[in-house]
Amino acid sequence: MKRYELQRAGGIDALAIAEKPQPQPGPGQVLLRMRAASLNYRDLLISRNRKEGFPLVPLSDGAGEITAVGAGVTRFKVGDRVAGNFFQNWYDGEQTQAARDSALGGAIDGVLTESAVLQERGVVSLPKGYSFEEGATLPCAAVTVWNALVEIGKLQKGETVLALGTGGVSVFVLQIAHAFGARVIITSSSDAKLERARKLGAWQTINYKKTPAWENEVLRLTDGKGVDHVVEVGGAGTLPQSAKATRVGGWVTLVGLLSGAPGKADAAVGAERQLRVQGVYVGSTKMFEDMNRFLEQHGIRPVIDRVFPFEQAKEAYRYLESGAHFGKVVISV
Repeated sequence: MKRYELQRAGGIDALAIAEKPQPQPGPGQVLLRMRAASLNYRDLLISRNRKEGFPLVPLSDGAGEITAVGAGVTRFKVGDRVAGNFFQNWYDGEQTQAARDSALGGAIDGVLTESAVLQERGVVSLPKGYSFEEGATLPCAAVTVWNALVEIGKLQKGETVLALGTGGVSVFVLQIAHAFGARVIITSSSDAKLERARKLGAWQTINYKKTPAWENEVLRLTDGKGVDHVVEVGGAGTLPQSAKATRVGGWVTLVGLLSGAPGKADAAVGAERQLRVQGVYVGSTKMFEDMNRFLEQHGIRPVIDRVFPFEQAKEAYRYLESGAHFGKVVISV
C-alpha cells in the first residue's frame, strides 16, 4: 500500500510517498481502507516544527470503509463507513496523558495512507448521507468546536458567538452555533468570504483589514456588552482583542495558533470582565458521536473548499498555507 510520510524536518518538502506492507488489525482494532483525509493548521505546524520521530504518517482527520476487524470487535463490522477520532485512546470522561499520547498524525501515525489500523473505540460512524470527503472534515475541527461551545461553554439559544476568520474551525463555529439558535459574528479580510458566511447564517460580519480594531465593532454590535463566547483560533496576535470583545463572565476558548503562541489575555481586562479562559484540545469519541447526531438532526453539511487527489497532497498543504480557503481542504485517497 502507499502512504505519505514526513521523513525529516523541513516542512512540506519533507513529505514523500512510501510503499509499505498492508497492515492487519489486532484485538480491538479495525482496518480502514481510507477514502479521504482533511488538513488542519496543526498539520502545517507539525511539518514545519517537528524535530524527531521520523518517519511520521501525517494528518489526524480521515474517513473510510472498514475492510477487516480484529478479535473481540463488536461495535463495527466490515463495510461500515467511519471516521477516526483524533485521539485513539479517549472514548469518554476526562482527557488523560494516555489520550494525548494517542493523537493521530502527531503522537502516532496518522491517516494520509491507503490503509490504516485504528482502535474500535477510536472510530465513529459517519453521519447519514455524508460522503467520505465530508466525514473526513470532522475529527479535529468540528469536534473541537463542539467541545468548546457545547461541552465546555454550554451554548444556549440566543447567545452571541464570535468566530475569527473563515477556516475550517471557524466555519464549523458558524454552522453549529447558528443551528443552536445563537447569533454569530464572524471576521475575515475578504468581503467575498464574509458574503459566503452571511449565506450560512452569520448575523454580523466584520472585515478586520478595513476595521483593525474589530473588538470595538463587536462591542458596538452587542450594545457594549460583548459576546458570550469567542472561539479563539488566532493565538497571541488576537487574544487581547478577543478578551475585550467578550462580555463579563463570558467564555474565551483557545483552540488555535494561527498567529503564534497562545499568549495571555490582558490581566486587567481579564480581571475586570471575569472572563473564563479555557484551552481546548479536540475531544473524545463520545463527543464525536454526540456531535454527529446533532449534525444529522439539523442537516448540517461541512463546507469543503477544495478536494485534491492523493498524488497532490503537497499542493493541498500549500493551498491551506496560502489562506485562500473557506472551510476545509480535503485530500481524496
